[in-house]
Amino acid sequence: MSELITNIGELMTQDGELGTLRNAAVVLEGERIAWIGDAGNAPAADTATDAQGRAVLPGWVDSHTHLIFAGDRTAEFEARMAGESYSAGGIAVSMNATRAASDYELTRMALGRVSEAASQGTTYLETKTGYGLDVEHEARSARIASTVADEVTYLGAHLVPAGMDADAYTELVCGEMLRAVRPYVSWADVFCETGAFTPEQSRAVLTACREAGLGLRVHGNQLGPGAGTALAVEFGAASVDHVNFLADSDFDLLAQSWSGWDGGTGARGTVATVLPACDLSTRQPLAPARRLLDAGVQLAIASNCNPGTSYTSSVAFCVTTAVLQMGLSVHEAVRAATWGGALALGRETGTDEDGKRAVGSIAVGHRADLHMLNAPSATHLAYRPGMPLTHQVWRAGVVV
Repeated sequence: MSELITNIGELMTQDGELGTLRNAAVVLEGERIAWIGDAGNAPAADTATDAQGRAVLPGWVDSHTHLIFAGDRTAEFEARMAGESYSAGGIAVSMNATRAASDYELTRMALGRVSEAASQGTTYLETKTGYGLDVEHEARSARIASTVADEVTYLGAHLVPAGMDADAYTELVCGEMLRAVRPYVSWADVFCETGAFTPEQSRAVLTACREAGLGLRVHGNQLGPGAGTALAVEFGAASVDHVNFLADSDFDLLAQSWSGWDGGTGARGTVATVLPACDLSTRQPLAPARRLLDAGVQLAIASNCNPGTSYTSSVAFCVTTAVLQMGLSVHEAVRAATWGGALALGRETGTDEDGKRAVGSIAVGHRADLHMLNAPSATHLAYRPGMPLTHQVWRAGVVV
């Protein structure tokens, strides 16, 4: 079946050649985009949807979430709002609740969170393990994640469980635990931070996971200056996430990592993923998104949906924050939350020929992931902050 979406007031494609189109139309054929152009020249299709002048953009690509968890950390949030500082220790609360939950409960809750995200325009998302923190429960989390998310990341190196020696736990993460999760994951991550994993321990995790054939990501520079960003670039990680506290040298390293990449060809660098909702919830300084872009670093925006520091899957809220408080234009913020997220997941390219269609942009052959706003332009995301502007969502050509 084919579907014509016509009378689009603003089509923000995030495609380098097409750019932003006015009075546009798109034809979907199955799960792919088959045609894009002026509404007056649109071909016939089996069905038609009249956008009535609304804006259409790619579905959000949420490249950083933690959806496999149970339990509640409201008390921790209230304490933080009362002035207590954030530390990584609260992860243990989620670990205990997650271990106690049944497979059914974890799956049901995760599917509910995916549904919430989809209803707000998210059409492709990554999620992590990291609340099991032993071999049995990390493997279970990875298995469940593989049934609900598009991309799964192994985060056994999220926190050292209470009572365990840090080096011994790191060896477990690099050995038996890694082997147990490997069938279900394509990425690995490490929380390189004071109170979590040292640079030496993080290096061991990244080395083992790279040797196991996994793509790499790093939680870095969230709570203070540190080695996370430098390690991410050294290991060729696809992204370093949080990046609140960057030294001048970190900006240089990230920018240099993209020096051989020319608009989609050549050597890829490390994407800097900013997490605005988390910054607000933890009362950390907002990540320097403006300076990162100005330095030539590729940027992604993600929700970091998790029970402790960012209990929201609203990428629109993160985009609004990036515009109103982080110095980005609407186009820059939308691009970071669509094409930038796809770049961080290695999914910004791909067409019918390889069977792995690109997400995060609207172009012929790409996956038909569209987000129609109940507004004439994407500018309304920041112009009308907090308003429920999602009108309709297509994921792989199917209305959500």
